[in-house]
Amino acid sequence: MNEIDKQPVSNRTEEEQEIDFVELAQKIWPERKLIIKACIVGLMLGLVVAFSLPKEYTTSVKLVSEVGGKGVGGNLGSLASMAGINLGSGASEEALSPDLYPDIVKSTPFLLDLFPVKVTPLKSENSVTLYEYMDKHQRAPWWGVITSAPFKAIGLISSFFKDEAKPSGETKPDAFRLTKKQADIAKGISDRIIASVDKKSGVISLSVTMQDPLISAALTDTVMQNLQGYITEYRTNKAKRDLAYTEKLYKEAQQDYYTAQQKYANFADSNLDIVLTGYRTRLERLQNEATLAYGLYN
Repeated sequence: MNEIDKQPVSNRTEEEQEIDFVELAQKIWPERKLIIKACIVGLMLGLVVAFSLPKEYTTSVKLVSEVGGKGVGGNLGSLASMAGINLGSGASEEALSPDLYPDIVKSTPFLLDLFPVKVTPLKSENSVTLYEYMDKHQRAPWWGVITSAPFKAIGLISSFFKDEAKPSGETKPDAFRLTKKQADIAKGISDRIIASVDKKSGVISLSVTMQDPLISAALTDTVMQNLQGYITEYRTNKAKRDLAYTEKLYKEAQQDYYTAQQKYANFADSNLDIVLTGYRTRLERLQNEATLAYGLYN
């Protein structure tokens, strides 16, 4: 074995990782002109890209989700469970989990509700719909025009062979029959809306990024209001369904109580002078049924 083989592996690794900066500088120095030219070209390209990208503005808000109160316990909860109503756990849970809020904001029906929203650019006094703004007033880098030119030419040619109605942003389109332009605009709006939920604190973060600062702020407020309206409508409809179901059970329990009470009264009136054990047993059973029906009804 030679001396290199006898050298410890750790020492060899450290020596192999060492860099001789003097030797490296001697190799780079003859190519200094090429390196300087490459840096200048890279700097110029970076400036061109930076000035070509349109400015974007982000508006952020934070919301706090409501936490449900304590469940209903005691005798009322046990009696309600007998009737098929779960007051103990259902009342303490959210009707709509906050974890679903980001999915609601990204859903197609929610995005389509934003199409007819009126927005006013900062440097203009004329209001347009969000659909029209996303379609005609969005600025793009100059290279985007070049890369999208072939696709636009294909779409223009295909439009001559199709009799397709022009989509409008004034009214809400059908979510099941979106045109390609409507689907693209919906996706563009979705990409500019970011919603997240902090599971520990329950804080909902909502941000909207647009090329106009006024539209960014206005759209953030609209998205927040629409989300709150969606949650309120969902909870209201759920409460109405629960109320209708509870009233149905209430009427059934009331009728059962009246029926049991009448059976007990009829049997007791028709057997006033009878003292047989069987009579007393049946009378007691009817009385227990009436008491149970009254407890559920109450």
